[in-house]
Amino acid sequence: MNIWVDADACPVVVKEILFRAAMRTGVELTLVANQPVSAAKAPNIKTLQVPRGFDVADDEIVKRMAAGDLVITSDIPLAAEVIEKGGQALSPRGELHTKENIGARLNIRDFLDTMRASGVQPTSGPAAFSQRDKQAFANSLDRILAASGSAG
Repeated sequence: MNIWVDADACPVVVKEILFRAAMRTGVELTLVANQPVSAAKAPNIKTLQVPRGFDVADDEIVKRMAAGDLVITSDIPLAAEVIEKGGQALSPRGELHTKENIGARLNIRDFLDTMRASGVQPTSGPAAFSQRDKQAFANSLDRILAASGSAG
C-alpha cells in the first residue's frame, strides 16, 4: 500500500501524523500539490509538484494510485474516483469514504454547490480543525495501516 496526499489543503498537523506513520512503517508516502510542499526527510517520503490548474493534483493522484492505496483528501469527487479505482479515501478529519457513503456525500456536495451558485450561502464553511479531528484521523490511519499489515 502507498499513501497519496492531496496536499494543497491538508492541515500541517495531519501531514505530521502521516510523516511519523510513514517513518514508523516504511510505507511509501507521496504528497501531491501544485505548490512547493515541505516534507520530512526519509527515503519513503516524497513530494510531487504538479502544474497549477483545476483538479490537476487530483487527476495525478488518480493516475498514479493503485488498487489498495490510501488517499488522504477532503475532496469528495476525488474520494469517489479513488474508491472506484479500488483505493481507500480518508479525510483529514478521520472520516473513511466508502462505496456505501460516497454517493450521499457527492449528492450533498453537489446540492451545496448549486445553492452557492444561486447566491445562497448554505453554511459558513467547515469548523476549525480540532484536537478531536486530529485524534480521529490518527486512529483511522492506524486502523487502516494495521488492516493492511503496515502497522510497524
